[in-house]
Formats: sequence, C-alpha cells, structure tokens
Amino acid sequence: MGMKTTLITVLTLQLTLGGARNIDPEGKLKPYFPPAKPTLKNLNALCLQGNGRPRYPASYIPASGYSYVRRAGNAVNRIEAWFTQCCHRGVAQGYKQILCCTKQAWETGLSQFCIEEYSTMTLVHKCCEKKQQGRWNCFEKEAPNPSYQRLPGYIAPLIPADKLFIWDPKKC
Repeated sequence: MGMKTTLITVLTLQLTLGGARNIDPEGKLKPYFPPAKPTLKNLNALCLQGNGRPRYPASYIPASGYSYVRRAGNAVNRIEAWFTQCCHRGVAQGYKQILCCTKQAWETGLSQFCIEEYSTMTLVHKCCEKKQQGRWNCFEKEAPNPSYQRLPGYIAPLIPADKLFIWDPKKC
C-alpha cells in the first residue's frame, strides 16, 4: 500500500469516526451499538469481517461531555477483541464452540457495559434495566447492525481488550 493510499485511509478513518475533528461521536456510534447477538446466521461475518467494523479509541472521543459514548465505545472495543479471541486464537474449535464463545463474549461485554452504566449518575441504557434473558432480548432487538456488516474501506485499529475474557466451554 502506497503512502498516498495510507494517508487517505487514515484521514477517512478519522473523519468517519470523528477522530481529528471529533464530529458527532454519538452519531458515529449509533450504527454499531449495541452489537448484535451472535447467531449461526451472522457468525461468518462476525468472525471474518471484524477488522472492517469500527473501533472507538479514546483519542476519537472528546474528553468531556461524551461519557456514554466512551462507555459504549469501550464495550464495542472489548467485545470485538473477545470475538477475535473466539474466532481466531484457537480458543474454540468448530462452529458450535465458536458460536458459544462469541455469545459468552457478547453477554460478558454487555454485562460489563451495564455495570459501568450503573456506576454513573445518569440514566442507564434501557436494556441494562432488564434482568437475565430480558436484557439479552432487549440488546438483540436494539442492535442496528444484526448482520455485522463492515464499513467499506475501513480497517480497524488494533485495540486490545481492557478486561480479561475467559470462555467457559462447560456453558455450551
């Protein structure tokens, strides 16, 4: 890839996610949060197109006034990193195990998001107010990108998960 192409890709990424100019970070998050529940129908795209879905580095979100966007962006980053662990790092083998692992990653990541939501002095996400299966159904219904479509021309920066995820194959 030439220098010109690299520069164009970086500038597109910054403008797409609101990086250099911090343009409407919440608007850049809405098409991707909450992430959809992993299913057999979307598992292939979830695993193979992860580097084409947005990540939300802290530098792309203004330091103040966007705490919800920061929490939701961190949740997306965390879940996507854990999906990579399930799909590509040999943790799970075969579709059934990979699906089980990604579902656990999705639920764990959204549970952590809800814990962070309740730690603030603001209204929490409506799905976090629900319990058990009601919470997962709510997040699934709210997901704006259920097929895990990638953002054309985007290549995600590598953002390691900020929390450890350990898949439990006994829960499959």
